[in-house]
Amino acid sequence: MASGVPTRDTGLRRGPLTALRVYLLRHLQVFFYSLGVLSRSPFATLMTTAVIGIALALPSGLHVVLKNAQQLSGGWDGAAQISLFLKRAVPDDEANRLARQIQKLPEVASVSYISRREALQEFQRLSGFGDALEALKDNPLPSVLVIHPTPVASTPAATEKLLQRLQGYPPVDVAQLDMQWVKRLYVIMELVRRGVVVLAALLALAVLLVVGNTIRLAIQNRRDEIVVMKLIGGTDAFIRRPFLYTGFWYGLFGGIIAWLLVSLSLTILSDPVERLTGLYQSQFELTGLDLATTGMLIGTSILLGLAGSWLAVGRHLRDIEPT
Repeated sequence: MASGVPTRDTGLRRGPLTALRVYLLRHLQVFFYSLGVLSRSPFATLMTTAVIGIALALPSGLHVVLKNAQQLSGGWDGAAQISLFLKRAVPDDEANRLARQIQKLPEVASVSYISRREALQEFQRLSGFGDALEALKDNPLPSVLVIHPTPVASTPAATEKLLQRLQGYPPVDVAQLDMQWVKRLYVIMELVRRGVVVLAALLALAVLLVVGNTIRLAIQNRRDEIVVMKLIGGTDAFIRRPFLYTGFWYGLFGGIIAWLLVSLSLTILSDPVERLTGLYQSQFELTGLDLATTGMLIGTSILLGLAGSWLAVGRHLRDIEPT
């Protein structure tokens, strides 16, 4: 009896493990069986996965373009500056004290003071009206404080808030900020971002339809086989499994093709973009799909393939019953 008890306990412990091993083995067999089915019709498989890849490459490519545009515009934010034109009666000492006071603000990166004399000299040098300006008895130009915000405070909203704060200083006559072009840039980029989201949603729907229609045709071609399986007791889960894995393979291959298309496009464009940015003395370089974005692309493609096959199988498998 003592020897029989451990045997029964061992059987109880091994039973679930054996069932799990058999379950995983069956899934693995169907997993590679569905790949073998696709390999028997390589042209049709390539056409379907190519359509999926192109559909996913379009929003992915636009995402990369938008990301590079954001990276490029990151340097333009720092070009924003605020010019404070002081009242003509403000002496240099008071202007310098105001500059030191503004420099202590957390939103300010640097402050440059241009005196009335320096402003006149620079205007004479750049305007070409030096002789006419020398004939003036009084310097008509005011002192100027040129303020460069920090990168955090260089967004349009933060810079506008800083401008309103600086306008409140008594020595300031006029505060000027040219940020309209930056605002337009942000509006355009937000419009493009939303357009990418809408396009991605529409193309994801197209991928679902492509995969669903392909699986529907596969179900119709194997209708007699499915009827036989149901007659001998095959469950819907057992019959559904190969079609779901077929959708998985479609999604996987489509995601890889999308990644290849985007990477190839960036490789073709990188050299002309590098030459163009070199003309503007810029060190900008195109950035492609990183590891996280690539994983998201392929994972989304696989999910779309599984979802399309699940919808098609659930819809059409119920219509096939033995008579």
